[in-house]
Amino acid sequence: MTGGADVGYLWIKAFHLISVVTWFAAIFYLPRLFVYHAMADDAIGRERFKVMERKLYRGIMTPSAVVAIGLGLWLLALNPVWLSQGWMHAKLALVVVLVGYHVWCGRLLRAFREDRNTRSHTWYRVFNEVPVLLLVAVVVLAVVKPF
Repeated sequence: MTGGADVGYLWIKAFHLISVVTWFAAIFYLPRLFVYHAMADDAIGRERFKVMERKLYRGIMTPSAVVAIGLGLWLLALNPVWLSQGWMHAKLALVVVLVGYHVWCGRLLRAFREDRNTRSHTWYRVFNEVPVLLLVAVVVLAVVKPF
């Protein structure tokens, strides 16, 4: 790409990265809220966590995921050769896992909303570490392109 096409591509890439950062920020924070929600022992606290979790999931996490995936697909359309490279296959597989984690968070949120949570705060602390591993792997694949 040359000239104006480079500028447009760079804007798409920049907003893709911004949306990925906001998606991960929310994906790190929501399970942390679950930790504290699972520890809450008063009705007012539990209701406050329900509101915070819903707003985070619907207002930041899900829109960020949609934008990140949409712009990522746009970047793939602009660079279809990436689809023939192993690092991209691995990265896309990890994005699918991340989407599954996102959906799982939505189900956990629903369980809290309906007062059906059965998991401990310790379980949520471990659950909260999964996206860290995914982030490290995705960034290494995208930057290093090891295969």
